Amino acid sequence: MIATSPMGPRSPMGPRSKVGQRKARRPEERTSPGLEADRGMWRVRSLTAARQVLRARSSTTQAGFTAERIPRGLFRAHPILISDGPAHDRQRREVARFFAPAVIADRYGEHIAASAQRIVDEAAVTGRCRLDEAALNFTVEVTSRVVGLTESDTDSMAARLTAFFRQPPVDLAAEDWGRTNRQWAQAAVNGIVPLITFFAHDVYPAIRAHRRRHRGDVISHLLDSGHSTGDILVECLTYGTAGMVTTREFIAMACWHLLENDPLRRDYLSADHPRRLSILEEIIRLEPVVGHLYRRATSPIDISDEYAPVTIPAGDLIDVCVRETNIDADHYGDDAEALCPVRHAAAPAAGLTFSDGAHSCPGQSLALYETDALLHRLLSCGPRLLTEPTVEWDDLIEGYRIRNLDLGFHVSARPARAEHRTGDSAGTRATAPAGPSVGQASP
Repeated sequence: MIATSPMGPRSPMGPRSKVGQRKARRPEERTSPGLEADRGMWRVRSLTAARQVLRARSSTTQAGFTAERIPRGLFRAHPILISDGPAHDRQRREVARFFAPAVIADRYGEHIAASAQRIVDEAAVTGRCRLDEAALNFTVEVTSRVVGLTESDTDSMAARLTAFFRQPPVDLAAEDWGRTNRQWAQAAVNGIVPLITFFAHDVYPAIRAHRRRHRGDVISHLLDSGHSTGDILVECLTYGTAGMVTTREFIAMACWHLLENDPLRRDYLSADHPRRLSILEEIIRLEPVVGHLYRRATSPIDISDEYAPVTIPAGDLIDVCVRETNIDADHYGDDAEALCPVRHAAAPAAGLTFSDGAHSCPGQSLALYETDALLHRLLSCGPRLLTEPTVEWDDLIEGYRIRNLDLGFHVSARPARAEHRTGDSAGTRATAPAGPSVGQASP
């Protein structure tokens, strides 16, 4: 095994540092060495080295998300998530306009606000909200509008999308990905059945509707570009899982942090929109939803900077450890594991949460925008955390799942109800008020 570390020791933690504020932790995680290799597998924990890998456009191919198991000739246009080279770059440029911040705000802002307000209104009536479930339906409703999946029920679509994650464990570094033949068969069933139902109920009806009327969204663009029905299915699956399901996890995680950090919550609620987004970027830097990005070296890659020069040979698998690169003290300071409302760093504010280089996530602006739209309205109502959420881990996306995040709200007083009562001279009986209105802080 080869291991390299930065030149010289890192400075000790300063007196103002707060370490260990992450809520999602895996026992096997470690922050050093910054770069190590073992039997053709490289693990990169240095932000600088990771960005060099992710920006080596002509020297790597996508190896995550089962990309290497998908036959190249299966699609007329290879899916954007797992394609590389000039075709991928062209796809990215064409799709980027649908996710530009100005387009999101101008074209979809009112829809996003209305969707978020419905969740808050329901919480006002019921007095509680299971945020991880509400966030899933919210993100599906928002992203499906941008993509064009608007011909089916979003709640049912959400259930179909989450079914894709019911997969056997996978280890890309192990032979045959660490799966038995039985597990591979189960993975095929668990993937094909949801894919068929997603196509029949969500994608195909949308394609038919778009062929009748152009709508200026992602599906319209794919049809204009000559994508086949199968191509569009996989692209919709990509946006569905990446743009909807993972954003759900971030909404729950960000809410959890803001509820338990009073100064940060007050700062967030009183801030303007750009400042709120910067706070959310700091949270997602610390708590990236997808923890690992994989690339296959197709030609030698030279890694330099603060490390002794290292060359990653062609054919080796590279694991960019996002959770570790995002707390690289050389870039984010000695308090990199703390939530800092104002962090002055030359590195990306969200770390490598949204990747970097050719495969950087085009939906970053949408994810932050919709998260803020829901959380700012929800937290303004003064909710309280009713239960301690549970943290689970998903091997397919190498990320966390937040479940059972239950919020409680004060419910508006119901009107007094008059009832006839025999023998009562007044003839009426009034019920007592139920309590203060929503928006009043919890005791």
